[in-house]
Amino acid sequence: MDDTNAAEVASGGYERVTDYTECIEDMLENLVGNGNISSAEELDAVGFKTVLGKDLSGCVEADESVLAALDGFKEVAPAHNPAYAEGIRCFREKLPNVKRVALFETAFFQWVAPGASEYAIPKAWRELGIRRYGFHGASHKFVAERSAELLGNEVVADRARRLYVDGPVQYDGPNLRVLSCHLGGSSSVVGIHNGVAIGSSMGFSPQSGLPQNNRVGDLDSMAIPYVSKMLGLSVEDAEHQLTKESGLLGLSGISNDVRDISEKAQDGNANAKLALDVLVDSIRHWAGSFFFKMGSAEAIVFTAGIGENRTDLRAAVCAGLEDLGVKIDPSANESIVRGKEGIISTPDSRIQVLVIPANEELVIAREVYRFMQSK
Repeated sequence: MDDTNAAEVASGGYERVTDYTECIEDMLENLVGNGNISSAEELDAVGFKTVLGKDLSGCVEADESVLAALDGFKEVAPAHNPAYAEGIRCFREKLPNVKRVALFETAFFQWVAPGASEYAIPKAWRELGIRRYGFHGASHKFVAERSAELLGNEVVADRARRLYVDGPVQYDGPNLRVLSCHLGGSSSVVGIHNGVAIGSSMGFSPQSGLPQNNRVGDLDSMAIPYVSKMLGLSVEDAEHQLTKESGLLGLSGISNDVRDISEKAQDGNANAKLALDVLVDSIRHWAGSFFFKMGSAEAIVFTAGIGENRTDLRAAVCAGLEDLGVKIDPSANESIVRGKEGIISTPDSRIQVLVIPANEELVIAREVYRFMQSK
């Protein structure tokens, strides 16, 4: 195996998990029972897509420092950090001789300039680690690699591949500026310049940026004390509504699923149409921001469930951009759904528009392999 020629030998998943140890034991038994491996000790490493660590990022060995970092920000990512910490501890107990590697979702944004990563807040707040981190790093890094390959810039592709091992090495070739749109239940837009992120729509937590399925996205901070006063909500109540009852669900009043919302919008439901309009406007807002920062773009990439499957949303995001050099081929756009990869712009479009299916599990496997090879 090398880091660009990996093969999937088994896949699976668990839903509504209440006991992570039980799931891990069942998974290991299935790998052995199905003949994928002869014993669990055969594994060289286990990779974890950790989300957010206090004072820690990158692709690192999942040791006590990772557990401490996850614990340090468990209040910021309560749905993710405790679960990953439990999984790491479980594998440490079950397979003490197998290497454990954590790839933080913030890793891809380690080299974003301070001007694009710091908030205008008091120093004491900044010292707590409050800043723009960016998320969906595994997905956006894969876009950085694969878009460069598809556009024929192997030097940038290799620069992106080796980023966590070598850092952003010197590059003097032609620009490859990519607007990466990861659109799904959780969404973000990222600017990628020659394989390296320059910023993200997501900030301190996964609650920020674009409107998510049931999370608010960006919001003026004064809204919380105002609503608390006017509606008599506690901070906890307000947080619950912003993280569970907002986003596409809150706007549409119907569902947090774009498929359901689109169906109702076509039937004339005004709130459903509003939800889609707000999502599209936010995507265009952030893509325009990074386009301006980078001076232009060579490619726009759509990835993740909505980005890969919603031809109508891709068309809406790119509508009216012909003067910027973006021309969508309607027939090509309609043909790319359900995990297909391809170019959906016209041959004379100055900016290429691509669909690249997300495969975060493959990204984790590749990065763990690169980490092991570098050591």
